[in-house]
Amino acid sequence: MARAEDLTGQKFGKLTVLEKTDQRKNKYVVWRCRCECGKEVQASSKELKKGSVWNCGCVPRKNARKGRVAEDLTGQRFGRLVALYPTEKRDSKGSVYWHCKCDCGNAADVSEAELRHGNYRSCGCLKAENQKKIADKLHRIDGTCVEILEKRKYRKDNSSGFRGVYRLKNGRYRVDIGFRRKRFYLGTYGTFEEAVNVRLNVEHQFHDGFVKAYYEWKEKAETDPAWAEQNPFRYEAGTYVSNDLK
Repeated sequence: MARAEDLTGQKFGKLTVLEKTDQRKNKYVVWRCRCECGKEVQASSKELKKGSVWNCGCVPRKNARKGRVAEDLTGQRFGRLVALYPTEKRDSKGSVYWHCKCDCGNAADVSEAELRHGNYRSCGCLKAENQKKIADKLHRIDGTCVEILEKRKYRKDNSSGFRGVYRLKNGRYRVDIGFRRKRFYLGTYGTFEEAVNVRLNVEHQFHDGFVKAYYEWKEKAETDPAWAEQNPFRYEAGTYVSNDLK
C-alpha cells in the first residue's frame, strides 16, 4: 500500500492541517484541521486537495463564486508556473484565475482548479518543446513521415472503421489514400471487402514501397554521404527514383 502524503502544516483555503487521524473516508486519510476562525474540522485528503472542504463552515462555498479567493496560492509553484496574484476572472464553476509567471518569462492566467489538477504546468512553452522533441524524432523525407507509415492503424473516425474506406449513403464504399501531402481518390466499390482490398493494394505500393525504398537509400547513404548528397531520396508511385541503386 502506498504511503499517504503528509499534509501536516499545509494550508487549504482557510484550513491549516494539524495532524493525521486514524480515520478513513472512502479510503482517504482524514486530517484534523484548524480554520482561521479558530474552529477545528476534520476532512479527508481528497476533500482538501479537491477544495470541496476549505473552511469549517463559517464561509459558505457560494461566497467563493462571488469573488472570494478559496485559497491563497501566492508564490506557489505549479510546474513551470508560479502564482503571483488572483484576478477578477472566474471559470464556469467559480474557480479563481491566477496570474502566473512562467519560467520562460511569459505570463498566463490559469484557474486554481486547472493549476491544482496539473492541467497547466507552463504558459504553453512546455507543450511546444515536447512537440518539437517528437517532431525531431520523426524522419520526414520527400514530404512523408516514415514512422507514421510504419505505425499506421485502423481508424474509427470514418464511416467504415477501416482507414481510407468510407461508407456512402447509397451503400457503396469510397476509397482514398493520403500520400506526400496529397489525397488520391481510388474509386467507389460495391462491397466493403472489395474496397478494403483496393486500399491495401495501393498501401503496399505507396506506403510499404516508400518505407522499403527509404531504408535501402538510407543504408547506402550512410556508407556513401557524397552519393546521398548527389542523389536525394525521391519516391514516385511505387517506383524508387535512382540511377545507381537497384
